Amino acid sequence: MLFVIIIGFMLLSMAVGFALKNRFAAYSKVPLRSGLSGREVAEKMLRDNGLYDVQVTCVPGHLTDHYNPANKTVNLSPEVYNGTNVAAAAVAAHECGHAVQHATAYPFLQFRSAMVPIVHFSSQIINFIFIASLLGAFAFHWFSYDLALLIIIACQGAITLFSLVTLPVEFDATRRGLAWLNSTGLTHGEEHTKASKALSLAATTYVIAALSSLTVLLYYILQYLGNRD
Repeated sequence: MLFVIIIGFMLLSMAVGFALKNRFAAYSKVPLRSGLSGREVAEKMLRDNGLYDVQVTCVPGHLTDHYNPANKTVNLSPEVYNGTNVAAAAVAAHECGHAVQHATAYPFLQFRSAMVPIVHFSSQIINFIFIASLLGAFAFHWFSYDLALLIIIACQGAITLFSLVTLPVEFDATRRGLAWLNSTGLTHGEEHTKASKALSLAATTYVIAALSSLTVLLYYILQYLGNRD
């Protein structure tokens, strides 16, 4: 049953990802009236928010845009960094939204950043348990099935919490980016509508990931409770 659910979420995620790529491709053909590139949009938003210690860089790949709080860099993919279109402006503003969150000590971003090592450790533990089970560790009584489930539940719980906390972080970054684009007049009318639609669809991928993670967690909780009956 879990396998079917996971496959379902994977297919849904792929469908949204495909739609996202198509939408960004379409909006990449809509020129920004100001003629500013994604790099210039990002630099302007950072300056307007008083952030002079954040660098804007170009990183390889497609839709690899992200903000790195460790070294305070807004990293944009080549098509966003050099693009002078609505899609590039929307993505650049969204990533700068994360930089503003960092500078203003946005609680959810701080919490998510603190959880990164915990989530990494939890993922490793879950992988170890699955590999051990395949190698017959249960047969050698390294740990009981109930104990294994409890460990998986704890680790998956951390991963799920991280996914849920990511939602307000992403939605808030989008809100900040769109509000700034609107207030500065960099996106007008239909331009702003398209920028909003693009970022809303991008946020959907995080919602799907969170629901998928929550479903897996509930499955293991039910497995544990059922095993104790």
